[in-house]
Amino acid sequence: MGARSPLTLLIAPAGSGKTVLLAQWVHSRPDLSVAWYHFTPADADPAHFAQRLVAGLGAKHPALADLAAPLGEARGGLGVGLIDSLVVALTEYEGEIVLVFDDLHLLPGREIADDLWRLAERLPPHAHMIVSSRVDPGRRWSTHRLEHALVEIRQSDLALDDVETARVLDAIAGETVPVDAVRAIRERTEGWAAGIQLAGLSLRFRGGADPDALADAFAESDRLVVDYLSEEVLAALPDGRRRALLCLSVVDELTGPLAEALCGGGDLDQVGGGEELLRSLVRESLFVAPVEGSSGRYRFHHLIRDVLRYRLRAEDARAEEVLLGRAADWFIAEGDSAVAIDLLLRARAWDRALALILGRGREVYERGHAATLARWLAAVPPDIRRRNEHAEALYAVSLGMSSNAAEAEAVARSLLLDGVDAGVELVLRTYIAAAVQFRPHPELYLGEARRVLEMMDDRSDLVTPPLMGLGHPTLLRTLALVGGGRALFFLGRFGEARTWLRRAAASPGGQYPPYRVHTLGSLALLEAIAGNLRLAEDLADDALSLAADTDLLAHPAPADAYLARAVVAVQRGEPEQGALVWEEGMRRAEANRRTSLVWVGYAVGRLVNLDSTVDRAAPESVPVPLARVIMEVVRYRLAREAGEPFAAIPRQARWSSLAFEEVAALLARGHSAAARARLDELAIDVTTAEPTAVVEYELCRAWAAAEAGRGAPAQEHLRAALAIGEREELVHGFLRAGPAVLALVAGLPENPGAFRRRVLERARRPSTRGEGLLAEPLTSREQELLAYLPTRLTNVELAQRCYVSVNTIKTHVSHIYRKLGVQGRSAAVARAVELGLLPETTVELHPTAR
Repeated sequence: MGARSPLTLLIAPAGSGKTVLLAQWVHSRPDLSVAWYHFTPADADPAHFAQRLVAGLGAKHPALADLAAPLGEARGGLGVGLIDSLVVALTEYEGEIVLVFDDLHLLPGREIADDLWRLAERLPPHAHMIVSSRVDPGRRWSTHRLEHALVEIRQSDLALDDVETARVLDAIAGETVPVDAVRAIRERTEGWAAGIQLAGLSLRFRGGADPDALADAFAESDRLVVDYLSEEVLAALPDGRRRALLCLSVVDELTGPLAEALCGGGDLDQVGGGEELLRSLVRESLFVAPVEGSSGRYRFHHLIRDVLRYRLRAEDARAEEVLLGRAADWFIAEGDSAVAIDLLLRARAWDRALALILGRGREVYERGHAATLARWLAAVPPDIRRRNEHAEALYAVSLGMSSNAAEAEAVARSLLLDGVDAGVELVLRTYIAAAVQFRPHPELYLGEARRVLEMMDDRSDLVTPPLMGLGHPTLLRTLALVGGGRALFFLGRFGEARTWLRRAAASPGGQYPPYRVHTLGSLALLEAIAGNLRLAEDLADDALSLAADTDLLAHPAPADAYLARAVVAVQRGEPEQGALVWEEGMRRAEANRRTSLVWVGYAVGRLVNLDSTVDRAAPESVPVPLARVIMEVVRYRLAREAGEPFAAIPRQARWSSLAFEEVAALLARGHSAAARARLDELAIDVTTAEPTAVVEYELCRAWAAAEAGRGAPAQEHLRAALAIGEREELVHGFLRAGPAVLALVAGLPENPGAFRRRVLERARRPSTRGEGLLAEPLTSREQELLAYLPTRLTNVELAQRCYVSVNTIKTHVSHIYRKLGVQGRSAAVARAVELGLLPETTVELHPTAR
């Protein structure tokens, strides 16, 4: 089967024996640990499949489930973070492990499949992947054929020969089938396992019919062979067994109790109940096989099940819907409403399905299953869904939560135009306001947030629909406050944004963990950019600690908090210390297409080039004003550093980072009088302005005074900037000012304090050290972790400090070892010191940290 190859492909039509071959091979290798996955329509939701993937591996060993990576992403795949964590977890797994992905063709899109190929490319030697499908999985597998010793098993390899065909026919028919008939059946079916199995069943139930005549009756088409033989077998079955097969065919998987619920007692009493019926069907090769890796679960062969369902519909047009309803009732009684909803949708029982959907709780949002919710509601005919305004409102909400913000807003606004109950209107407008995370033009969503709050203040008696428990007025008020606060933040109006977000955090709904993580993270990011670094750090840590405590680290909610920690590192002049959390924040923001936040993170990354080895493309949308300002600042600064300052930067109406660049460009071109005039026009109240603005303003004042030959005022302004900078450890503003200002800082007559020394030391430090000696440079994230290697911190402690999984730490540490050409932590430290990547003075390694 290719246990020494990282990837094995089984590509053959239905009925060729792919699953049977896999099951037999697995049972022949008890030395292997096997995680088996059958694809289902629910796996179209990447978060659903990612959770199932992790759970299956976790059943083999708990360490394989401790990934804490975003589960799924907006593009429909598993996500880079999850794949990285899986690779590390599998690398450290002791023993051989096999991942079997059966029926890949059932996946509706290519994104998950493409990520599985990426995973296969990086599997460690003791891990293997086996994929079965009815169709070729695309071009990516050709890479494995050329580079990774791909094993391919196709239809011709699975075809039975004469000897195998005779053994199958004899076993199923219960008698020796003549050689000529065996050969004729094998030739007509071309060794196709399903056709041969059905031929054997036909011989058994036709009671001594001529095998040669049966072979001659075969049609040329596989599809017709199945139809013909299935009808032959069904016609020969006892009535009770035949009725049971038809009833059971309506569901994807079967258990004994479910079989009893579907068939009732009459047809099952003779065989001892549902479990015994299913076991007898397996023994008799009657279309049913056990589900690999799931005790007590069975399923039909896909082709046979189709024939049974066609026959059921032909005999009674409504029978399938009735049976699906029975199955749904059974799953509801078992507490599995998700499967029941799928069954009711197939039964076209729209009202019952909608009642179950509308009764779902917050777990859909908290577990990241909004895409499944949207899929359910999309399956309801639009005219029926729109007659139930609660269902249509929930459809809009679920689309928004599953990253389809534009479509969500369109559905919500269309429903508002039709006219809805005031409570439903409140819900719709609240979620439209929340779309500021995903859509450009934040001023539009600020208006919606204001309107929501006015409605709530004017109509305290409004009754809102529950909608998964997220439609309660306390939660809606919090969501509107967060949406408005974010809109103001994206507009660069920090003071107003701070007020809105603080109100959200203090509101009753602000205690709901996902909303609290969002709110504290947004506040932290605002304060980090404003320069209130100590407060920003505390807020971000509170958000991430809460996310860790409530199992939300893999949720998109902590994205703001991660980015806030990255901005704090940037502001302190140590961007490499924020590279890891910056990447974590960006991945979570990208995972649900929070484009506005991605723009801010992207702009911050360009500000200091957090990771020069990753050329991340800008989002495909209009940047929010805050991100646009940051990127313009970067453009003007780079020109100034290159000795070509812009001659005419647009005049700013108030002090900002752009105003800083406007004045700095004037000073760099020798226009000190014009610079001083602009500073007077843009004067700020240094006692109330944000720390970042005060530092920038005082530095420009100092620079302008020095250019005018006014040394004493220049020094006073520098000391004022240093005092504010020291309070928050704001180093970045001094570095941004450039060599002229840094020379003034160095020239102050008094002995430098700790903060001033840090500014000057950081200005002298090259952006990379020892990089030219490495064939593959370390990324910023790897440089950050390299600095921790000499410490006593274990990988677990590092993960806790960075609020990432242990596997994420291990992933980057393994990359460091590979790039440095070493095998362990001590060797990595020694090599890094030799290359100048670490200082020569290092802390002795703790024994458990090696």
